[in-house]
Amino acid sequence: MKKHSARVAPLSACNSPVLTLTKVEGEERPRDPPGPAEAQAPVGTDPGGRPSPRCWRCSQAQLKKIFWGVAVVLCVCSSWAGATQLAKLTFRKFDAPFTLTWFATNWNFLFFPLYYAGHVCKSAEKQSVKQRYRECCRFFGDNGLTLKVFFTKAAPFGVLWTLTNYLYLHAIKKINTTDVSVLFCCNKAFVFLLSWIVLRDRFMGVRIVAAILAIAGIVMMTYADGFHSRSVIGIALVVGSASMSALYKVLFKLLLGSAKFGEAALFLSILGVFNVLFITCIPVILYFTKVEYWSSFDDIPWGNFCGFSVLLLTFNIVLNFGIAVTYPTLMSLGIVLSVPVNAVVDRYTSKIVFNGVRVVAMVIIGLGFLLLLLPEEWDVWLIKLLTRLKVRKKEEAAEGGADLGSGPQNKSGRARPSFAR
Repeated sequence: MKKHSARVAPLSACNSPVLTLTKVEGEERPRDPPGPAEAQAPVGTDPGGRPSPRCWRCSQAQLKKIFWGVAVVLCVCSSWAGATQLAKLTFRKFDAPFTLTWFATNWNFLFFPLYYAGHVCKSAEKQSVKQRYRECCRFFGDNGLTLKVFFTKAAPFGVLWTLTNYLYLHAIKKINTTDVSVLFCCNKAFVFLLSWIVLRDRFMGVRIVAAILAIAGIVMMTYADGFHSRSVIGIALVVGSASMSALYKVLFKLLLGSAKFGEAALFLSILGVFNVLFITCIPVILYFTKVEYWSSFDDIPWGNFCGFSVLLLTFNIVLNFGIAVTYPTLMSLGIVLSVPVNAVVDRYTSKIVFNGVRVVAMVIIGLGFLLLLLPEEWDVWLIKLLTRLKVRKKEEAAEGGADLGSGPQNKSGRARPSFAR
């Protein structure tokens, strides 16, 4: 369940309604000095005082992006929570987490066909499948997708993908889905720590605090059940899953960098091919060793298997390609919002006890996750915001004092004509 961002420029937002450069016939020239009426017009309005068309268009674009963001958040939340709950329900009838992992990962093959279908529908310059494939293969280097590239740059991520999903599903067998979903949110803290160490990313104190909160939440979650062996194993499994997810993201950025939409779709489809070719032997071995055994294929809940695979595929599609229509931060919120959804379902379908320690641990991990969503320049933005508020408050106070001071002057001004007479 990996989430790597695509290298695609997001939709442009309205930075300022007042332009400093005006484009004329393909050239840029300084804007002419404004006239008296234009100079006095408020920001975001034309000389007549009405809102400028550009600002109105930018406002509409921002509103549209926020609307799509809400839709994406709901889709991410529902698909992630639904997949988790359906996996829990499946294991009550069919205890085979690795087989379910293998079956769902095979569906990754659909990423590139779905992307190409979208390309044909939306792109003005349509390309054949072969042309589009060759263009996307440039992501792997000048020689494209060779056998060496497949085993050095794709196979390791296929292993990490399988481990992440298997550990997550195996943890669902041990502990409730609420604990699993909230603990998996720690993967964002692990990504920061690995990026800081391996990629030499910028040090941010607030993210260190978030990582500490995540670790404290893990310890408190373990304490909530009294350190029983079953709960400790389950927590260890989901923390291992979050760690594999973080390692996947950091290695992707280190070895491959960032990817465009088509490149990301091709890469995920290649992971599906790797799963079919090289991971298929493991469920077969588990079957014959009776670790994951079923007497007949009729015993397999195919509806649950396909439902889980569709939900997981939807989750990964929205999370990887939702950046085209909304902000990445909004997409991340869908993951943490799945925690209360799972908590409500567990409250009525299982015997989970929401004691004080568990609730505090969930809040701490959620707070750490939200802190990690802060942009790198959040402190600069905060200082600017506080400065603007302080300046505006002083201006309002000065205007209020001027209004009070003008009262007696107006009265005296009205009295003087009568004196002159």
